[in-house]
Amino acid sequence: MIPLVDLQAAHAEVAEEVDAGFKRVLSTTGFVGGPEVAAFEREFADFSGAPHCVGVANGTDAVELALRAAGVKVGDEVVVPANTFVGTAEPVARIGARVVLADIDPATYLVDVPKMLAAVGPKTTAVVPVHLYGQLAAADELRAALAGSGVAVVEDAAQSQGALRHGRAAGADGIAATSFYPGKNLGAYGDAGAVLTPDEDQATVVRTLGSHGGLRKYVHDLVGVNSRLDALQAVVLRAKLARLAVWNDARRAAAARYHELLDGLDVVRPATLDGNEHVWHLYVVRIPGGPERRDAVLAGLHAAGVGAAIHYPYPLHLTPAFADERYPAGSFPLAEQAAGEILSLPLYPQITADQQETVVRALAAALED
Repeated sequence: MIPLVDLQAAHAEVAEEVDAGFKRVLSTTGFVGGPEVAAFEREFADFSGAPHCVGVANGTDAVELALRAAGVKVGDEVVVPANTFVGTAEPVARIGARVVLADIDPATYLVDVPKMLAAVGPKTTAVVPVHLYGQLAAADELRAALAGSGVAVVEDAAQSQGALRHGRAAGADGIAATSFYPGKNLGAYGDAGAVLTPDEDQATVVRTLGSHGGLRKYVHDLVGVNSRLDALQAVVLRAKLARLAVWNDARRAAAARYHELLDGLDVVRPATLDGNEHVWHLYVVRIPGGPERRDAVLAGLHAAGVGAAIHYPYPLHLTPAFADERYPAGSFPLAEQAAGEILSLPLYPQITADQQETVVRALAAALED
């Protein structure tokens, strides 16, 4: 079996360091916050080129807290891409705002900037470009276009730790939310997340909201939530962060190898947006012919022991939780077509050339069936 993501291989590289860190935390019983969390926040901020980092409980909370810190409130509208994980839209609904969708670029699967801007209306208070599959959406273009409008750009950076656009990472120039779910480029041993921002006031609001609305015990200035990064997860993240640049380079090398191995096969290889430095959280190909053919290819890969997957099989407007009469089937044709053809191949820093060759042989066989 070749897994989609090999978490055991990653753990083997950090096991001793994590064990030593767990012992430090257990010896002090400082499980929530404390020096390990503070150290990780500093280190991840430095890595990202962002002045401020606030650790939170998970990536979905990170999006919600970032939106709230950016001023989104009940009754507002927030524009998100139709092609994204549901965790981008859930925070909008939890705030009490309305999700507005925009179609995607068919080559990169990132949001189409003109379409996102066209979806902005009088009630819009934020747009959320999603940095999908390991590369950054054009948040810089959105910020430039929306400057002075009062519409915030809140980046969903859950799949892009270490990715750059024109040399800048998410959170360096505007508020960004990220996830450290175990399968991410930088993954914890459970749920964890963070908000990055250049704005000290926004960082304070996020930290306040995530700590029951107050920074002093039993003093609650805002109606907040309980969303804090715990010290054990910070230990894991610090150990992995020290290796992240090397691991991302290994992902890039593996992606380049796939590019070569897939030459000549009936698949569409992934594209990188001009100005981007990709970190290949996922290597997503496209199987022409629609969902039935793609699903048959996926079944063939699984039968051959290849842990491929689909990210994501349904656009948001075709997901029951976010079904909306404004958006019947056909409303976002590019996202809908992509959802029926995309397929993620195994990719992780420790994947070998032999494993990738096995994946591609299995893919070639499945395409012929």
